[in-house]
Amino acid sequence: MKKKHLLAMVFAFFLFACQPTASQTVTIVDGEKIITRQTNERIPLAILNDAGITLGPNDIVLINGISNPLDLPITNDPITLQIRRAGTVETPTAQPPSTRLTITSNGKTMQIESSAGTVGAALAEAGIPLMGLDYSLPSENEPLPADGNIKVVRVSESVLLAQKPIPFTSELTQSAEVPLDQTQILQPGETGLTIQRIRIKYEDGVEVARVTEDETVVRPPKNRVLGYGTKIEVKTAVVDGVTIEYWRAVQMYVTSYSPCRSGGDKCYSGTSSGATVKKGVAGMRYDWYLVMGGQPLYIPGYGFATVEDVCGGCVGKPWIDVAYSDADYVPWSSWVTVYFLAPVPANIVYVLE
Repeated sequence: MKKKHLLAMVFAFFLFACQPTASQTVTIVDGEKIITRQTNERIPLAILNDAGITLGPNDIVLINGISNPLDLPITNDPITLQIRRAGTVETPTAQPPSTRLTITSNGKTMQIESSAGTVGAALAEAGIPLMGLDYSLPSENEPLPADGNIKVVRVSESVLLAQKPIPFTSELTQSAEVPLDQTQILQPGETGLTIQRIRIKYEDGVEVARVTEDETVVRPPKNRVLGYGTKIEVKTAVVDGVTIEYWRAVQMYVTSYSPCRSGGDKCYSGTSSGATVKKGVAGMRYDWYLVMGGQPLYIPGYGFATVEDVCGGCVGKPWIDVAYSDADYVPWSSWVTVYFLAPVPANIVYVLE
């Protein structure tokens, strides 16, 4: 029998020696002391000797949680050697019962036998320690689970520097170089730029959280400046066969009214200026009327008119309400170019909106 055992050892050693050796990490648990080494050795006795560890005659060494001969090479990775020191004859050390554990880590599963008191200790025995932000299910301070299943979650973080554009805004200012009722870009806008520092958290390689830790403006935006025209020129035109001089021509929405078509259940023959509601009278919204009251106009298809009234509903767009008597009323509801006739008044509403 001894001869056969010796031949088996020689054969196993020969097979192992023929394999290319690569350095691997070995974890040695000796009581409260945990030693981690890089070695090419795979025979437990040689690994312990290289680490300067002496075994007593009754000490027990568990190889990956299992008791195997110390003179045979270890064929699986990772390697964890747990030394259980023998107690004295008078006070023998009581060994807790061993539990078979299934450990899942990095997408791989391994099984060990362990009598450790906590999950963390069992993971250390298996050579799968928790590092950094790693955690286990159950947690490392809990006792071994009844079902024997332990999952190790590897946690990592990365920092991303990302660019984020800052949109520019537009501001409106008057310009004497731009014709009335026109808008020109006086200064083009420029988009700004911020750099964001983003921390990304991964669990087992899958992103689970993303937090912006810092944001720095590296280039502020430059606003776009729009100039609305205040430059006024008196021009001459022939409209409906009539020669007129005007200082403004603008598209306006035209509606019409008469004394008994002013809304409500009564007829209103008077205007805000005191004039009578009849052809030649025009109404505008209140704030325009305050500035343009008395302004002479020419409206194609209608004729000459003067701003004499307030149109309460003429809001939301350039809108004018032209008057008729009840006898000659003509309904209007269309967009028309309205001419503001010379002379140029002292007060002007430069932006009609």
